[in-house]
Amino acid sequence: MPVTIRRATIEDMLCMQNANLNNLPENYLFKYYMYHILSWPEASFVATTTDDVGGPADATLEELAACCEGPVSATKGDPCYVRSGEKLVGYVLAKMNDDPSQPSEALTGHITSLSVMRTYRRMGVAEKLMRQALFALSEVYRAEQVSLHVRQSNRAALHLYRDTLEFEVLKVEKSYYQDGEDAYAMKKTLDTEALQPANFQRGAEQDDLDSDLLEDLVREGVAEVEA
Repeated sequence: MPVTIRRATIEDMLCMQNANLNNLPENYLFKYYMYHILSWPEASFVATTTDDVGGPADATLEELAACCEGPVSATKGDPCYVRSGEKLVGYVLAKMNDDPSQPSEALTGHITSLSVMRTYRRMGVAEKLMRQALFALSEVYRAEQVSLHVRQSNRAALHLYRDTLEFEVLKVEKSYYQDGEDAYAMKKTLDTEALQPANFQRGAEQDDLDSDLLEDLVREGVAEVEA
């Protein structure tokens, strides 16, 4: 099934917490997710996929239950599902720095948590979630930089942050996590123009809202055939 990246809403919180509890040792109270989404509603994102549960997309669970058996009862109340037919497979929880103990001259965003369900890893979902969050922090909240922490043992996450997203490792914070493990403190300087989603969608064509892109593509195709 295709994966959709969209802005997180209040309705997603239960599923976000479920993904966190299933995948990460650092867990948060339900109200902490609400705090993020109410305070910085444009900063956090979810990845969802859809499946066919036997009814129209706008039908309620009760309406679907009345017309079909099995799939609906399996999804009703399931914390993996945002709503019938839409399953949450990952999220990124982000915010602006609001810690008075860590003042900064530059406007600073922070990645609180990133999680992708195991069966949807190695598909680029985590990178897409992060890129959307970084762009939103820069464009909407005017963040000049963003920080995060990652466990020293989490090699996959370190590769994503350091090698793919080009975060800088600032220092090692000893016993940062409750179980005593050290963390890498990381930072990235944000450039809104460079973070434009179009730069990472492998699209060679840019719509200038004037020329006819379809006509240009047809002309190029004809030229290739004639050549």
